[in-house]
Amino acid sequence: MTIRNSIQAMANEIAAYRRTLHENPQTAYEETFASNLVQEKLTQWGIPFEAGIAETGIVATITGQSDISGKAIGLRADMDALDIVEDPRGKPHASKTEGKMHGCGHDGHTAMLLGAAKYLSENRNFDGRVYLIFQPAEEGAGGAHRMIAEGLFDRFPCDRVFAMHNWPRLKFGTIATCTGPVMAAADRFDITIKGAGGHAAQPHLCTDPIVIASQLVVALQTIASRYVSPMEPVVLSITNFNAGTGAFNVIPDDAVLSGTLRTFDTKVRADIIDKIIQMTSSVAQSYGGQGECAFEDGAYDPTVNDEAATQFCLDIAKSIVGDDNVDGNLTPTTGAEDFGAMLQKVPGCYIMMGQGVDDPASPYNQGLHTPRYDFNDDLIAQGIEYWVRVVERSLPAQE
Repeated sequence: MTIRNSIQAMANEIAAYRRTLHENPQTAYEETFASNLVQEKLTQWGIPFEAGIAETGIVATITGQSDISGKAIGLRADMDALDIVEDPRGKPHASKTEGKMHGCGHDGHTAMLLGAAKYLSENRNFDGRVYLIFQPAEEGAGGAHRMIAEGLFDRFPCDRVFAMHNWPRLKFGTIATCTGPVMAAADRFDITIKGAGGHAAQPHLCTDPIVIASQLVVALQTIASRYVSPMEPVVLSITNFNAGTGAFNVIPDDAVLSGTLRTFDTKVRADIIDKIIQMTSSVAQSYGGQGECAFEDGAYDPTVNDEAATQFCLDIAKSIVGDDNVDGNLTPTTGAEDFGAMLQKVPGCYIMMGQGVDDPASPYNQGLHTPRYDFNDDLIAQGIEYWVRVVERSLPAQE
């Protein structure tokens, strides 16, 4: 692994910030601790920034030794935590906030971008500008959409934008991504089935919404298997089914379902949404009831990597960890990431950095969004080096 000595030397300092962030997790639009720490360090290092974008978001600007080209790129890190009760075993830096934890490594992402900010501000071996985007509310609350709506790319225009994520499923020292969709679009929906309740002993006098909803759950599963090409990845899951009064002998008036749709293709996504809405209505009507389906705002767009930007990032990854440790054909995941919203506006690339180790019980191997997970601080120097090379090669210094 090739990491410059000056970056390796700052790794412990940046790891200390990461652990402080881990101890003080906050969720969507409440990330004041992380935002304040980032602002404190940027101020200390003399880096100009604008705060208060999407509540707690920050964009810092570092100009190189010159700005002849007029080019600019963006580097993005997410700051928010999750509503999870942490398992603190082996973590002296465990969460101090009951019911919240950094269970996805956003503390590490923020720390690595801070480390890059420090190095770049001290060296400035590039021409142009780099915008460091510290984003709130990645976990389902539309932070990327909101930053964009508040003028992110109008105020800080970028030629390309980049992001990374730690990945427990990959071995430490490996990096992976792919051209095109790397993570899925995620849409959330709620379905209400209205029937007519009554005595459970006289179902013929009722329109049972539980029966209708049950039929609909089964019918919806045919969308992926019978209405979409088998070559097109689609996941449609009903995750909540709520009905009944609690009494064993009462048929309720309504039932409520909710779920998620994961797709990679924009047209397939739109067609399936229409099909879910249509099927909800028609199945309910066929049993004498009514069905309504509503898709929530703030859905995740698919995270789609630009081909040229992806090859650029793969070349940088190989220069750090070696050709044999870089996978340019990562199988896309049906997990979602709201960096996709930024890639809808500006071309760029999203990569995965492996953090897994040989010990299966290690918190570095635990799944994202689980209580025992922890970010692997050995990634910090590698992540900073990657960000610095992205900047220096995107915006080469003028001779």
